Amino acid sequence: MYLGIDLGTSAVKTVLVDDAQRVIASESRPLTTASPQAGYYEQDPAQWIDAAFATLDALKATHPGELAAVEGIGLSGQMHGATLLDASLRPLRPCILWNDGRAALECRILELRWPALRATTGNKAMPGFTAPKLLWIAAHEPDIFAALRLVLLPKAYLRLVLSGEAIEDVSDASGSLWLDAARRDWSDAALAASGLSRDHMPRLVEGCAPATTLRSELARRWGMTGQPIIAGGAGDNPAGAVGIGAIRPGTAFVSLGTSGALLAPTDRIAANPDRIVHTFCHAIPGMWIQAGAILSAASCLAWIARLFGVTEAELLAPLGSRPQAPSPVSFLPYLAGERTPHDDPVVRGMLDGLSHGTDREMIGQAVLEGVAFALSDCRDALASAGIAIAEADVIGGGSRSPFWLSVLANVLNVPVHRFAGGETGAAFGAARLGRLAVTGEAIDVVCTRPQRIETFEPDAGLTDAYAERLPAWRELYRPRY
Repeated sequence: MYLGIDLGTSAVKTVLVDDAQRVIASESRPLTTASPQAGYYEQDPAQWIDAAFATLDALKATHPGELAAVEGIGLSGQMHGATLLDASLRPLRPCILWNDGRAALECRILELRWPALRATTGNKAMPGFTAPKLLWIAAHEPDIFAALRLVLLPKAYLRLVLSGEAIEDVSDASGSLWLDAARRDWSDAALAASGLSRDHMPRLVEGCAPATTLRSELARRWGMTGQPIIAGGAGDNPAGAVGIGAIRPGTAFVSLGTSGALLAPTDRIAANPDRIVHTFCHAIPGMWIQAGAILSAASCLAWIARLFGVTEAELLAPLGSRPQAPSPVSFLPYLAGERTPHDDPVVRGMLDGLSHGTDREMIGQAVLEGVAFALSDCRDALASAGIAIAEADVIGGGSRSPFWLSVLANVLNVPVHRFAGGETGAAFGAARLGRLAVTGEAIDVVCTRPQRIETFEPDAGLTDAYAERLPAWRELYRPRY
């Protein structure tokens, strides 16, 4: 038996997976995000631990025998968050999250300090990444920077609590701007440009490698017969790729979670940071992931449902299973700024084309279309790096909506596929990494593709209609800085 724990932005999800790769049980606990001022997003690391422990306590109550047999644990998590610890390994302040935009000035400073940043990391410095946040801390919270002993990404902090060791995998680390993406190791020059050194960093491992073991007292708490091995794990999107078998070139997938991304595994670095194509190490050794990323995806649906005072299901139900035509309303999904292709942390969302005849369904459809249009920007950015998308699998909470996937297929003009359980893809991928760390099996044997349960084909009429709308949608964006 194997556990996959996904420390997301909106929830911690834990899945229990057997040797036949069947999800035996799953548990989820919500998380809350604080926004102390506009563009700032933070979470208290203590709630990650409370939520993760609550999922495991629940699994012990419902599946004690299966939990007792767990041999391996894999972790996945939201990327880029700056979790700052003191000499006693206690958090010095709330974690600054991936969608936080406060460090825009520090990005420019960092690139001036270290001109080799883009060539070494494969990425442009952007406020969401971890390194600029540390420059902001040094400038605005110098007492905290002076007390800093260790910087961890969110899931590495969870691993520290579970095991007592500070360890990170290379996929998550490559979203920090401190990793040499080709060498898959910390860059001393990158750390020095942030006022840090390797002494502030956790030990690095590959995602499928054994990293440490669960503390004995926690193994006893959850009734486990031994101390399970904890794998290196992965950032949420690389873990999602492992969960759907996207481990070799020629595959692509869309993540429709709180944020969104269009991602393609590669066996070489195909960087284009000027077009905001992200380069991350894959959780699979010798592989990388090229990605276009948007900061708001399923969170846009949650926002508009909350605004109308209905559930997401109530908002989606009247739309049916596929669009008949594009909505007359247009939506820019930049509720927290945007990455690909704009790198604009201060831009905000927009509804355009409202009239007296506009109804809730038109606005709801426009929100889904706006996210799909933003993902088409990601598609074009990847094309600039030589990566063509012929079809795409979809994971994340948004994959539950047939209407949204039909919109996506028509906007991207490629077949779009979904899987059973696609909304827990990152946790399932983490469980696969936990298994690999225990068994040492061939990666291709374990990381197979799950069965696709539905394919959404583009319709020529709708594809043309959306293609006609796209230029006008892009004209709505106006830089604010």
